[in-house]
Amino acid sequence: MWEGIRKRLQRTRPGLVVVISYLGVAVIGTALLMLPIASTGLPLPVIDALFTATSAICVTGLIVVDTGTQFTLFGKTVILSLIQLGGLGVMTFSVLLFVFIGRGIGLKQRWIINEGFSATPIPDVGHLISAIFYFTFIVEGAGAVLLFLFWRSEMPAAPAAFSAVFHSVSAFCNAGFSLFRTSFIQYRGSVLLNATICLLIVIGGLGFPVIYEFIRRAQYRRAHIRIHLSLHTKMVIWMTLVLIVAGFAAIFLLERGHGPLIPWHEKIATSLFQSITARTAGFNTLDIPALSAATLFVLIMLMFIGASPGSCGGGIKTTSLAVMAAILKNKISGRDTVSIFHRTLPDETVSRALSIFILAVITITLGLILLLVTESSYLDNGTFSFQAYLFEAVSAFATVGLSMGVTSSLTAGGKVVIIILMLLGRVGLLTVAYVVTRKIWGRHYRYSEEKVMIG
Repeated sequence: MWEGIRKRLQRTRPGLVVVISYLGVAVIGTALLMLPIASTGLPLPVIDALFTATSAICVTGLIVVDTGTQFTLFGKTVILSLIQLGGLGVMTFSVLLFVFIGRGIGLKQRWIINEGFSATPIPDVGHLISAIFYFTFIVEGAGAVLLFLFWRSEMPAAPAAFSAVFHSVSAFCNAGFSLFRTSFIQYRGSVLLNATICLLIVIGGLGFPVIYEFIRRAQYRRAHIRIHLSLHTKMVIWMTLVLIVAGFAAIFLLERGHGPLIPWHEKIATSLFQSITARTAGFNTLDIPALSAATLFVLIMLMFIGASPGSCGGGIKTTSLAVMAAILKNKISGRDTVSIFHRTLPDETVSRALSIFILAVITITLGLILLLVTESSYLDNGTFSFQAYLFEAVSAFATVGLSMGVTSSLTAGGKVVIIILMLLGRVGLLTVAYVVTRKIWGRHYRYSEEKVMIG
């Protein structure tokens, strides 16, 4: 039986293997979370367990039940394991297993790793995966130590240690799961906690290609060999800095005279924290439903953009935004090609960015329409607004986890919609598109041109 399954997977397209992997782990996580040992009260219903498992494996953070009080230590450990699996990628763990047992890495695994972790072919996939795992556990370990030192003063050693590990992994994987009912609102004045969580989120959101390049750059520097940063890394670093600063400025200015009266230093800290976490992590130090409409729209835009390629985060990715900006700039300038940082982008890269942007808009629109249908009773009685469901749809697709309070009141149909959006956002729209469509070979011709009016 197992031999038959193995042969069938070998004939399966790589994109479908990725989809099946995430679905399979989500189903296993659902079964584990439904066990009586996983809950402090009654076992979770199937839909709630599936929602929680999907949110964890897709490193989203949207919850229908409170993580800290609903689940036992076993249940929390299951969620933590799903977050780590989802953050690094299910297939990444399988490749690491092949490396450890000395088996060769097949073409499918190489394709999946190259698609997820590098803009160029990787000669030594095993070395890349090992470096990713070592770096991940070193950073998560350092974050856990700092968080343990913070929480040790207010809780016993064992709970402080588990809380530190849980939140360090959740932050680095950009998952947004928290053991506290109000996330980190009560800790918005803590410099240590804010700085630690923000650093973990940023490092996890840069993407493993960037991290791996910096590791190799450090190795070459010790050998007195200088190498230049790749275009991908330059785009990621610049866009990350621009988005953090722009998000901070927008939130600070829009909220400075709105909401509760808090000290200025806390206003600065919360604005910076929310700017960083909104792009994919999902933690919050501000009460999201209490924010102004303008601030909420800024958060929606930040969530839609998301993190960087090859990272633990979702969204259309920072590089896609950079390519879109470069397209606009170059086309307005009358250039036939698209260039950025004195490099010309291949047509395939430009087409890929445009495809991702269009598919993301279509997916969120369809998801929002379905939510407005399934949750029509809450709209009709004014419990939640149109903006709240738009916020929820974007948060689910971008695997962020922020919410205006909608998640816990979703109907069964609404939960299914959010589950699908989270899966699509984590697996990737282009991967899904490769699964449901087949590339047409042999078209070596083009039709005659004809202009149409635009604008």
